Amino acid sequence: MALTDLQGVGPKLAEKLEVLGISQVSDLLFHLPIRYEDRTRIHDIGSCTPGQRVLIEGRVEHSAIVRGRRSMLVVVLFDGTGRITLRFFHFRVYQKQQLASGTQLRCFGEVKAGYQGLEMIHPSYQRLSGRGEEPVADRLTPVYPSAEGLGQKNWIKMTDQALALMRRNQLELEELLPTSLLDRLNLMPLVDALDYIHRPPPEADVAALIQRDHPTQKRLALEELLAHNLSMQKLHRLQRSRKAPSMPPGLPAENDFRERLPFKLTGAQERVAREIHVDLEQSRPMLRLVHGDVGSGKTVIAALAALRAVDNGYQTAITAPTELLAEQHFRVFSAWLEPLGIKPVWLSGKVTGKKRAEALQRISNDAELVIGTHALMQKGVKFNRLGLVIVDEQHRFGVGQRMDLLEKGGKFDQQAHQLIMTATPIPRTLAMTAYAGMDVSVIDELPPGRKPVTTVVMSNERRDEIIQRVANACAGNQQAYWVCTLIEESDVIEAQAAEDVARHLQNDLKGLNIGLIHGRLKPVDKQKIMDEFKSGGIHLLVATTVIEVGVDVPNASLMIIENAERLGLAQLHQLRGRVGRGSAKSSCVLMYNRPLGDLAKQRMEIMRQTSDGFQIAEKDLELRGPGEVLGTRQTGMLLFRVADLARDASLLKMIPAVADKLLKQHPKQAEKLIRRWIGDASRFAGV
Repeated sequence: MALTDLQGVGPKLAEKLEVLGISQVSDLLFHLPIRYEDRTRIHDIGSCTPGQRVLIEGRVEHSAIVRGRRSMLVVVLFDGTGRITLRFFHFRVYQKQQLASGTQLRCFGEVKAGYQGLEMIHPSYQRLSGRGEEPVADRLTPVYPSAEGLGQKNWIKMTDQALALMRRNQLELEELLPTSLLDRLNLMPLVDALDYIHRPPPEADVAALIQRDHPTQKRLALEELLAHNLSMQKLHRLQRSRKAPSMPPGLPAENDFRERLPFKLTGAQERVAREIHVDLEQSRPMLRLVHGDVGSGKTVIAALAALRAVDNGYQTAITAPTELLAEQHFRVFSAWLEPLGIKPVWLSGKVTGKKRAEALQRISNDAELVIGTHALMQKGVKFNRLGLVIVDEQHRFGVGQRMDLLEKGGKFDQQAHQLIMTATPIPRTLAMTAYAGMDVSVIDELPPGRKPVTTVVMSNERRDEIIQRVANACAGNQQAYWVCTLIEESDVIEAQAAEDVARHLQNDLKGLNIGLIHGRLKPVDKQKIMDEFKSGGIHLLVATTVIEVGVDVPNASLMIIENAERLGLAQLHQLRGRVGRGSAKSSCVLMYNRPLGDLAKQRMEIMRQTSDGFQIAEKDLELRGPGEVLGTRQTGMLLFRVADLARDASLLKMIPAVADKLLKQHPKQAEKLIRRWIGDASRFAGV
């Protein structure tokens, strides 16, 4: 049924809905509430505390438009137990009359702590007659994910109509889960689950719904998890159905490289290298994820894989998400491989003009190894015989970007092998869904000699103590990092902040040579500073989070992370991994500003308790969700509507078997499930 068949939905509104992946009436039923508001009872203003989302009622004592840098409408509400200030930054003049002194109001919003007491910013409100006739809601109020120009009243009106059609059996809603699974798990029918979730009855378990742990939500979560698993399995099956170049062992470059290495591979590295080499010998594409903790030695594994491709006459492309990490790979691979007669080609967005033309020419001809940023995925980059793609820190890239690179395979009708690496350990529950159908290798052993890093948490108020700690470390012939973090994602602002910190530290730490590195420096300048730091010429390196990965200075034993409360667990763990690489005892100081929120407190405590990247990854998943952990919010993948990978881990255990059965026995139902829950993202699965 077309959306325009609904009352109040015209062509313009239908276009807005189309952007959200809603093209027919039944799609509305799978556009699920992101939360619920409890408007079933009125709270006394005097009993409210900051952070609550509550329904309140009272009389307007004062109303005024306050002029200033930003005009606002300010309304003071009183109910006999207390006062609260309502602030409206976006308002129309007529609202001042609407909210005049003496008006009885009912408001819903989040209570905040203001300068003069409790506040609500832009609450929803209703004017009351004053006769006490207006009843409160008899059930939870759903709140839908939305877009500009689509208010919650629109969603309620549209979903009311869709639910009415569903109840009258006027919408086709096919049950796509196998009957045997529904019976075994005692799951309610799809129609009943959707009805309950959109319009919870008055007797509903409010706490369970708000925590998204209700049986109806579990029922839909199972279907959604299954759809994501199916989409990734279909993608990987499609890739594996293609031909790939077989790369047999025993050729010179790989053997020469091993003989020249100044260290011995760990048992875990040898195991993972064997797994990769077995894959490369096959005539179907390798699809392998290698993950391990910070410093576990993934780069040498990548080099061994690349040399297998080179020995067999194929090109390898290595891509990393940041200039600094890609440059680090370029320097390391150049140092390792140029003595073997292999000269890597460098390509990033900053390579322009004649140098870019030369690089593109070599890539399209005979370059054995190409290293760069996302620039390798852009139009105009063509390979001659691409046999292996290595993607580092893959969670920074979308599925579509990886596909773009694989499709540059050259003139022969083959799919390149694909090796995906990350120093952010992937929780098992997440790997089962995000990488379904992909082989996974874990480097679960650190090279001998790596020292544990002691982590302490200190307030910015103790900055002088921290600066003295830096002075003591450098006096003992050690080096240190001072990392500046900002909320704003702006190279300019980050650079300015880092410059200010470096200037102040230079005043406080006279006699020390302080270096500065940030994203706005030219690659040649960044490299010069990093080389000087590595050689010991710089005592303290002030940096933005560009040093998160790919920086290895064994003599650096102290890491200061300023405004650590602003970073997630994975990023904090990566930054901490820059120290503890030498023989000296190493420390990491997480410096924070008060007040510290509950989430930030949890992150700090986890960092203090463990340095195990896999434990940290599991906790990160619990705290932030899969889209943030994988960095996939921008790709459209793993943006779950009801499922929660940490909470629904028990469901995940049964998903692979059910998905496999569906693909084999009910392929059409599998395709419908993918379309129902993922929509446009299903194009990555070849559906």
